[in-house]
Amino acid sequence: MESMTDPGPVSTDDSPRRRRFFRWVTYALGGLATAVVGLPFVGYLVGAKRAPKAWVNLGRVDDFSAGETRLVTFDNPLRQPWDGMAAHTGVYVRREEPTDGEPDRFLIFAVNCAHLGCPVAWFPQSGLFMCPCHGGVYYANGERASGPPPRGLFACDWRVRGGRLEVQAPHYPTLQDTEKHSV
Repeated sequence: MESMTDPGPVSTDDSPRRRRFFRWVTYALGGLATAVVGLPFVGYLVGAKRAPKAWVNLGRVDDFSAGETRLVTFDNPLRQPWDGMAAHTGVYVRREEPTDGEPDRFLIFAVNCAHLGCPVAWFPQSGLFMCPCHGGVYYANGERASGPPPRGLFACDWRVRGGRLEVQAPHYPTLQDTEKHSV
């Protein structure tokens, strides 16, 4: 009977080259993953790409009656093909009662509740904005009346140009720059 002996691991000339190849593939994939994750962060820190803001026409100033609040909808000027219905947004516009010698004044609010962003509804009978999600209530001037919202509705920047009311869009409800209004 012949005994079989194990000759041990077979050494080939390809093993070191293969290891080196997979090491470089690992380095390359790690570098690519770092770039994909890191470049947007660096761009944010440097401020490389800021979304341009456009002025959206809401209609003629004369179309808005004093003391009346109404919803005006428009398409977001920065919409993408995949946005679908999310690109269709709106604001609540209230023209203030005119006072002696003052130009037209408007209150323009984002449709989003200050609590979690649900769309609020205007109830002219009670003169209140109400959020259906968690019961947030706001007065006609946008101030918080009751419920969980921590603050009033988010105000939008607006201006009057050539007899037309314009709002700055896209407006995302945040605490940043919500108190500036222009005429």
